[in-house]
Amino acid sequence: MTSAQLRIAVLVPCYNEEAAVATVVADFRRALPSAEIYVYDNNSRDRTAAVAREAGAIVRSERRQGKGHVVRRMFADVEADVYVLVDGDATYDAPSAPGMIDRLLDDHLDMVVGLRVDQVQAAYRLGHRTGNRMLTGFLSSTFGLAFKDILSGYRVFSRRFVKSFPVLSDGFEIETELAVYALELSLPVAEIETPYYARPEGSFSKLNTWRDGFRILGTMLKLYRSERPLRFFTVIGILLALASVILAIPIVITFIETGLVPRLPTAVLSMGLMIMALLSVSSGLVLDTVTRGRREMKMLAYLSQPSLKRDAG
Repeated sequence: MTSAQLRIAVLVPCYNEEAAVATVVADFRRALPSAEIYVYDNNSRDRTAAVAREAGAIVRSERRQGKGHVVRRMFADVEADVYVLVDGDATYDAPSAPGMIDRLLDDHLDMVVGLRVDQVQAAYRLGHRTGNRMLTGFLSSTFGLAFKDILSGYRVFSRRFVKSFPVLSDGFEIETELAVYALELSLPVAEIETPYYARPEGSFSKLNTWRDGFRILGTMLKLYRSERPLRFFTVIGILLALASVILAIPIVITFIETGLVPRLPTAVLSMGLMIMALLSVSSGLVLDTVTRGRREMKMLAYLSQPSLKRDAG
């Protein structure tokens, strides 16, 4: 299969992007002339859908609010060989798309992430940059180092990635979930530096640095609990056991010296904490077995999709 024969779909989730969506559609039409461009409107209160349709995009809608819901719908509905996911705010560089697709095909990858390189100071706010670094560091220490920009909204996927990926997030945590899924199954991925521009005049960010940062961090903790349950519950068990020992030490000393247990409630509390610690570790062991089974099912779903190969010609 040659590049010209590939079915390429550009997926553009949009919420109130009237000022930018026409530029996004036009830029990707020039960069990928053979691609089909899908704009999914997520309850916009402006003319986003009408402007996208006038620009030549295939316009569909998703009524459940949140980027995660939109991505779930796009991945389920759209049929293609290669998928380009990009935000509708005209901040990402459309001419980089062919290079990202070539990298995906040449190296037999499942995901290529656009590593954002600021072109102007206002493109990437300091709070978002700092939060991205912190979250990327946390992800690297937890699941392994593979990405420098886990929150990039510019990605290229293989069909087998898209059709096997179980979208669980509702909002902007979707980027984190995509990264964790790739790391969890040890899928072949890469990052390519791409220019990152400021929003055009009249377009406004819907992100809140603190709110969305905490939501993404919460998602990562949930994913850590579900994908690394033994580690998660063992840490909790160790903390509970330490608290139990600290409470028990003076009671044991008093018992050795006098043969009495004068602080019975504290002794009961210490014993209860130790029991909870043992239960926590036991839960981790059980859930780790369940997680391994789930991971095997995800891998089987991934392998059930045919791989994408580029012909030498």
